Amino acid sequence: MPDSIVIIPTYNEIENIERIIRKVFSLRHEFHVLVIDDGSPDGTPIIVKELQQEFPEKLFLEERAGKQGLGTAYIHGFRWAIERKYDYIFEMDADFSHNPEDLRKLREACEEGADAAVGSRYIKGVNVVNWPMSRVLMSYFASVYVRFITGINIRDWTAGFMCYKRKVLETIELDKVKFVGYAFQIEMKYTTIKHGFKITEVPIIFTDRTEGTSKMSTSIFREAVFGVLHMRINAMFRKYPEG
Repeated sequence: MPDSIVIIPTYNEIENIERIIRKVFSLRHEFHVLVIDDGSPDGTPIIVKELQQEFPEKLFLEERAGKQGLGTAYIHGFRWAIERKYDYIFEMDADFSHNPEDLRKLREACEEGADAAVGSRYIKGVNVVNWPMSRVLMSYFASVYVRFITGINIRDWTAGFMCYKRKVLETIELDKVKFVGYAFQIEMKYTTIKHGFKITEVPIIFTDRTEGTSKMSTSIFREAVFGVLHMRINAMFRKYPEG
């Protein structure tokens, strides 16, 4: 059985979902795909079910009722993947903002000693395509802010393109992860490091979606900014067993 699973949360991604799945399955290294759909009314899960007839041993679908948040979708997927003993567990967007070709680079970083790998937009300058400058600045300075509050030198704290070794996700108490929006990405990285695991950043080029509608908003970034203070204070009173 392949050792790698790519978790893709979806809500109304009918324009992208078939292309992204086929692209992942076309890669030289074999990846399985788990789609977590939050009740998309546009028919996204119908497309996935049709593709399952073509890829019955590689493509999996978990359907949830209503929009429950990005974080809870990934937690659901992490538990699913842990139960099935995948060694490398990936987070990736459905909209091609993350290039599936870079999955290999994240996996190699973990094979070479990292416990988790981040597809980083900011490790070599600012590698973002098709974003307005306001959004680039918001994202970039959110990571600067998190570095300041935590004292941890990760360049792209809000990145959602990740590879985790299974042992990391088995060690983290997933039911204690609080955030459900993009602050979830910050909390997961911070908790991974607090457990003594090593995170490596891998430079990628992030290209904003050309199909479908972005789920990003200023309120999501606000959650990330204000949530960091709460996370940092709580960490002072919590013990993190070494992984």
